Amino acid sequence: MRIAELHGEGEDGWRDVYRKRLAFEVDVIVQMGFPGYFLIVADFIKWAKDNDIPVGPGRGSGAGSVVAWSLTITDLDPIKLGLLFERFLNPERVSMPDFDIDFCETRRVEVIRYVQEKYGRDQVAQIITFGKLKARAVLKDTGRVLQMSYGQIDRLAKLVPNHPTDPWTLERALNGVGELAKEYANDNGVRKLLDLAMKLEGLPRHSSTHAAGVVIGDRPLAQLVPLYRDPRSDMPVTQFDMKYVEGAGLVKFDFLGLKTLSVLQKAVQLLAKRGVTVDLEALEWDDAGVYALLQKGDTVGVFQLESEGMRRTLSAVRPSNFGDIIALVSLYRPGPMDNIPSFGRRKNGTEAIDYPHPLLEPILSETYGIFVYQEQVMQAAQVLAGFSLGGADLLRRAMGKKVKAEMDAQRAGLRRGLSHRQRHQEGRGQRAVRLDRQVRRLRLQQEPRRGLCAARVPDRMAEGAPPARILRGLDVLRFAPDR
Repeated sequence: MRIAELHGEGEDGWRDVYRKRLAFEVDVIVQMGFPGYFLIVADFIKWAKDNDIPVGPGRGSGAGSVVAWSLTITDLDPIKLGLLFERFLNPERVSMPDFDIDFCETRRVEVIRYVQEKYGRDQVAQIITFGKLKARAVLKDTGRVLQMSYGQIDRLAKLVPNHPTDPWTLERALNGVGELAKEYANDNGVRKLLDLAMKLEGLPRHSSTHAAGVVIGDRPLAQLVPLYRDPRSDMPVTQFDMKYVEGAGLVKFDFLGLKTLSVLQKAVQLLAKRGVTVDLEALEWDDAGVYALLQKGDTVGVFQLESEGMRRTLSAVRPSNFGDIIALVSLYRPGPMDNIPSFGRRKNGTEAIDYPHPLLEPILSETYGIFVYQEQVMQAAQVLAGFSLGGADLLRRAMGKKVKAEMDAQRAGLRRGLSHRQRHQEGRGQRAVRLDRQVRRLRLQQEPRRGLCAARVPDRMAEGAPPARILRGLDVLRFAPDR
């Protein structure tokens, strides 16, 4: 087991942290009925590694599991990296586990074939996906059926804003784009087109196969879900999409193909032919030469760091440790990327690091006072409002899904927790004041010419009072001078 192989430093018993986390995770996994899922994933990953098929070190919430790390499903120490298990499996919310597993793009199919042969071809299938009629597409399709001219349809479709992160519906476009609203009001043909298109918008347009999703059943899948055969593949496909296939009691496994793993394997093979041996798993995370290249933006071909915008970001922020790389990859997406300039200035000392609350400093210090990771949101809810990590995960999910009803419910819970903590702190402060007053009274009551005060601190003083404050009070009493 990997825990037994660890070489720790510092306090004695440091392995107990791993053992305690491992026991907690195993209990949750068993209670939720998922031991088989973990063992199946560990089995096909082990087979891939034994057959020299590159496997990614782990990504997504599954990297927060010590059990997964112990079974070599992932290669990242979640405790060392501060990752939380509750993001993956929450004991307060029953949900399906979902490991995102990267395989060499050119040999990924071999792993799927192994799973088919091991568990039965009639018990393994890919998952269907449905392409939907979105605003621009439904306008074009409806316009073709109505035999409108291509030029007119194309012109109208281009009036609908096309933002990948903020898709517009036709109704929103009619209310927000003046030119389209004018066409709708003045042209009966356009009005007919838009009225029909709005009724069709959002309906399925075509079917295809999920790029990575595979389901495995404990019996022939035809007994559990309807199937169909994709003419381009000899593997059956479920007619239920990802959402409903889980409702039917099947668990999804993701077999992702990653070209970077193929490139890395080829590079290692080419170097070996020149007598240079490279062990990718043994590479250090603090190689100064690597960070010099990153600071120059010389990252063409580096996974997730090769775009022109990311290369400019690397040059501006100048990462100097692995944590900086993780933070920049997390920040480089619409919305969070607005924090990148401040992150760079704080890191390089040109902007003061400011924390929203003093209690958040241990949580946000690695990202210079900026919320970057979902784990930080969960830990903040735990520290500030007394949430369990399971409850904090529910808050995190509500924030991510942006469903108003869920957000309102979580806001109420957060406020209650914050109010309770504030009252608790105020109570502690009042008890401390009372303790100081009692200490002063005891000093005045001590017998004259006595070197050590014999008075005892009443037991009621210790009840609920801060330990540090009690100790200071005891010290005052013990070393009271002669009078």
